[in-house]
Amino acid sequence: MVTERTAEPRPSIDAALVRRLVDAQFPQWAEEPLRLLDPAGSDHVIYRLGEELSVRLPRHAGATGQAGKESEWLPRLAPHLPLAVPVPVGVGVGEPGFGYPWPWAVSRWLDGEVATVEALADSSEAAIELAGFLSALQRFEPGDVLARGAREDLTVGPLAVRDRATRAAIAEVADTFDTAAMTELWDAAISAPEWDGPPAWFHGDFHTGNLLTVDGRLSAVIDFGGLGIGDPACDLMIAFTLMSARSRAAFRAALGVDDATWLRGRGWALATALNAYTYYAAVNPHIAAQTTRQITEALIG
Repeated sequence: MVTERTAEPRPSIDAALVRRLVDAQFPQWAEEPLRLLDPAGSDHVIYRLGEELSVRLPRHAGATGQAGKESEWLPRLAPHLPLAVPVPVGVGVGEPGFGYPWPWAVSRWLDGEVATVEALADSSEAAIELAGFLSALQRFEPGDVLARGAREDLTVGPLAVRDRATRAAIAEVADTFDTAAMTELWDAAISAPEWDGPPAWFHGDFHTGNLLTVDGRLSAVIDFGGLGIGDPACDLMIAFTLMSARSRAAFRAALGVDDATWLRGRGWALATALNAYTYYAAVNPHIAAQTTRQITEALIG
């Protein structure tokens, strides 16, 4: 899940550190070459390890629980999902070491290009395929995890917990976007009826950067650090990140989304885009363009 901005010291991560960690804890891959994936995401530094594997190391404290979560759940989820996911390999997760403070992971490498608006925005076929992925994820039976009670690493607060930060962000970007329209959408989204269905699994950060394609077709979904159980409305952000109005309608129909859930999804899209825009737009034109589109499409609905 995209989180609110934070400021904390970040460890220095380079190839020499990654080499030492891999060689010490996974000696079976000590001979495999390392190659930095650049650019990577905002949460992890990623190195390709040989031809079949990748190494992901959290950049900041907010991402430190992701390795353990993915190690626990992705091997169980993968057989039930219609698109590939990066299943971790090895025994457990990598441990802190050599001055690096957090758990890290080695996963199967998935070939593909990051999905783009230019290639897929108008594809109703891709939209329906993404709806099928979310439907399969939401149907996944987690065994007795719910019977044991809520788990903090699998829960996320309601949309309203972002109220103060989102209103501050709306004020901050008043010279760039329509303040009245954003405020109207936000008020409606946090006032919408809450999810009243059974707790459902969600990806938690379902946007174009976490979708891969091969030969122009969707092939994989990556980065399950925000995986959780609850209201699946947060995953509807993909409809405003990637899709046009026409493909968005096909997506909504295929997923069977009711009005209240769709409205909360628009709220999630607005809130997460504003958070990223105010944090990154001045230093990253690519993120500025992506989040501008997400805000604009969320306002359209």
